[in-house]
Amino acid sequence: MTDPQTDTAGSAAATATTPAATAAERLRLAAESTGRLLHTVAGLKPEAVAEPSALPGWTRGHVLAHLARNADSLVNLLNGARTGTDIPQYASAEARDQGIEEGAPRPLDAQLADLRESAERFAAAAAELPAEAWSAEVRHRAGYTFEAAEIPWKRLMELEYHHVDLDAGHTPAHWPESFAVAEFHRLAARLADSAELPPVELIADDTADRARIGAAPDAPGLTAEGPVRALAAWLAGRSDGDGLQVHRGGVQLADARTALPSLPPLG
Repeated sequence: MTDPQTDTAGSAAATATTPAATAAERLRLAAESTGRLLHTVAGLKPEAVAEPSALPGWTRGHVLAHLARNADSLVNLLNGARTGTDIPQYASAEARDQGIEEGAPRPLDAQLADLRESAERFAAAAAELPAEAWSAEVRHRAGYTFEAAEIPWKRLMELEYHHVDLDAGHTPAHWPESFAVAEFHRLAARLADSAELPPVELIADDTADRARIGAAPDAPGLTAEGPVRALAAWLAGRSDGDGLQVHRGGVQLADARTALPSLPPLG
């Protein structure tokens, strides 16, 4: 679900001046997000694990297994940063998929224990990194490299987006504002020059954040306005535009869900 080259937390989320300080703040956010996820999962009924999630073809068990294995994959990157070696995030794409499929049908108590224990392994691996290691380059499973200080934000993204995908009561409205603002800018930036999208001015009426996407020639321009969480959710494919108002030429359109353009998948 991450996006090569543009997968950064954004200036709104990173106010620290060193990679180590930036990582420390992001680890705090990820730990809080983990706590919210564990609380949700602990409240599920046993049969809920086998029920569909919001992701096509995935049960809630698939989402939970993916989150646990993602934590372990990021431990690999943290260990690589600490030791100065190129440790793959996953052994292979096939191994990643196999881990999800094998973990999906487990009962709720096993899923919950795995989530908790994998999160603890992630936190322990992060705690072992010396300050200078947070500036090391690590390799994403897609092949691109990035600074180790981005690892906690990548974990936060997985937690917050897939907590919504779990379809168990956690919605984009529950996202921390700092996360929503940073993702709003990150996701808008990746679409800023898209010639396949009409120009859309994005205005967050609760935070005053603004961005622009789309550059299709001769396409009528739109303005989408609403809470920053609703804008980020639409950009991330977690909403069809609920909570937004869309205008064209100063005239409000009746249904934001049909007025807004279809966006490409995150990848």
